[in-house]
Amino acid sequence: MLYIVPTPIGNLEDMTFRAINVLKQVDIILAEDTRTSAPLLKHFGIDKKVFAHHQHNEHKAVQEIIRLLKEGNQIALISDAGTPAISDPGFLLVRETIKEGLDVQCLPGATAFVPALVNSGLPNDRFCFEGFLPVKKGRQTRLKSLAEEKRTMIFYESPHRILKTIDEFIQVFGPERQASISREISKMYEETVRGTLEEIKQHFETNPIKGEFVCCVAGHE
Repeated sequence: MLYIVPTPIGNLEDMTFRAINVLKQVDIILAEDTRTSAPLLKHFGIDKKVFAHHQHNEHKAVQEIIRLLKEGNQIALISDAGTPAISDPGFLLVRETIKEGLDVQCLPGATAFVPALVNSGLPNDRFCFEGFLPVKKGRQTRLKSLAEEKRTMIFYESPHRILKTIDEFIQVFGPERQASISREISKMYEETVRGTLEEIKQHFETNPIKGEFVCCVAGHE
C-alpha cells in the first residue's frame, strides 16, 4: 500500500490521529525534504526510515519505490506541508503505482487552499484551482486565458513574487476585481486581506510580506 499523508501547513495540532498512526505503522516514509520533516516526525514520536522524494529525483526513484511496494513494504509519502501532489511532488508516483495495480490510499487532511477559499467570502460552490503560475514561459498566456473565468480562482504564490503577481492580476482582471489573500494559514501571524485588487496591493506595499500566500480572485461577472 502507498499512503498519501497530509501534514500540517503550520499548526501541529492539525495533524490527524490517523496520519500519526499510519506514519508509525509503515515501513518507509518518503519526504519532500527530510530536514523539514525531521522535527515533525520527532514531535509525534515517529521513528522510521525516511528517504527524500522531491521534484528533482522523483522520475529516477519511482521504479525503485514500485519495487519496494511489490516486495510488500508499506510506504507513506509526505510533503513539507499540506497534501502531497497538490502543487507538490506525488502525482507521478500515484499514477505509476496505480498502473502497476497496487493500492493507493490518500488520507484527508490539511491543504492550504480550502481554508483560504472558505475564509475569503467569495463564492465557493464552484472554483478553479490554478496553484502556482508558471514563473516565466507561459505565465501571461495562462493569466489571459482566465480573463473570462466565471468561477472563483485560487493561486499559490511565494513572498518574493506576491506584489508582481498582484500587479499582473490587476492588468488582466482589473483593479476593482474583488479578491482575498491569505498568508501564514494556521500560524501565529495568520492574516487574510480582503477587498479590491488595488486595495490589497496597497496593503502589501506598506505591510510586511512574509509566509506563503493563497490568492483567491473573484470570477468574471
